[in-house]
Amino acid sequence: MNSVISAAARQVPVRFEKVRKYFGSVKVLEDFNLDIAPGEFLVLLGASGSGKTTALRILSGLETASAGRVLIGDRDVTDILPKYRDISMVFQSYALYPHKTVAENIGFPLKVRRIPEAERAAAIKEAAAQVQLQTLLDRYPRELSGGQRQRVALARAIIRRPSVFLMDEPLSNLDAKLRGHMRAELKHMQQSLGITTIYVTHDQIEAMTLAHRVAILEKGVLQQLDTPANTYNDPANLFVAQFIGSPPMNIIHGALDGTAFMGHGARLTSPVAGKIAKAVLGVRPEDCTIVEHDKGDLKGEIYANELIGDHTLVTVKVENDFIAVKAPKQFAGRQGERIGVSLTPPRTFVFDAESGARVR
Repeated sequence: MNSVISAAARQVPVRFEKVRKYFGSVKVLEDFNLDIAPGEFLVLLGASGSGKTTALRILSGLETASAGRVLIGDRDVTDILPKYRDISMVFQSYALYPHKTVAENIGFPLKVRRIPEAERAAAIKEAAAQVQLQTLLDRYPRELSGGQRQRVALARAIIRRPSVFLMDEPLSNLDAKLRGHMRAELKHMQQSLGITTIYVTHDQIEAMTLAHRVAILEKGVLQQLDTPANTYNDPANLFVAQFIGSPPMNIIHGALDGTAFMGHGARLTSPVAGKIAKAVLGVRPEDCTIVEHDKGDLKGEIYANELIGDHTLVTVKVENDFIAVKAPKQFAGRQGERIGVSLTPPRTFVFDAESGARVR
């Protein structure tokens, strides 16, 4: 049997062509088009109900598309049973057999295919080594931590050497420290194997750290498809701007009047020109600076002051808007203290408040 690591030679593209999905009168996906490159790690990102899991289930064959086509490589798999699609899925719940050992769980896909025992044992050891489980092969799932169980599920997916990995929020049951560790494990594993991977999550930190590209969905419609860096630095619309980032982009309500943005009694430099009666100016917390009250582009008072560790997150109340500012960790302003906020003009964005469209 070929090494499981040789799966890189099986890289294939994946394509959604005008896929629609309705549950009765409810539209879950609407004209969903997406091309995933061979060997790419693509993250489908969105809130609950955005359609991301439905898209994954249609790709896996667990759901049927109401319209459109799904292709894996050059094969149209729209109406093909899941077992013939050459995919492996990793679920949030791990889906391990409690009465089987780690080795038996990992090797089960090969046992079903009646791979000879000696060949199967060699493949199990190799897959276990890939996720650092060599010393736990004789244990049962109940004897493992959450992170170890997740690695068993990953090893079971690896051993089949599929064309495509599908992952449905696989880290959401883990604590924050373990999630960070497993993100690094997943990224390293996917880059080593080179298998095309589609990963569903609602966690934008997972999306930003794992993905080659992020596809952001909202109400069944693709909002933006780009690299994590471009998605963060060049959001397509107001939804993306506020969905990506922790804390999210600050939004200042006002109006665009020529080359100036008018809001909260201030006249701010706008990165674009135009005339919009209801507009919002967006700016990231790291592109804001706390200054003396009379020197700020915006003037307000400290609403909250949180020491994060490497920085202090200061929330400033400016009339009806709340502005988050990443300040130095030694910042010690008091709640209610009147301060100013200075903005970095080249790093601001303007959106139409009613449509959410980016003004370029």
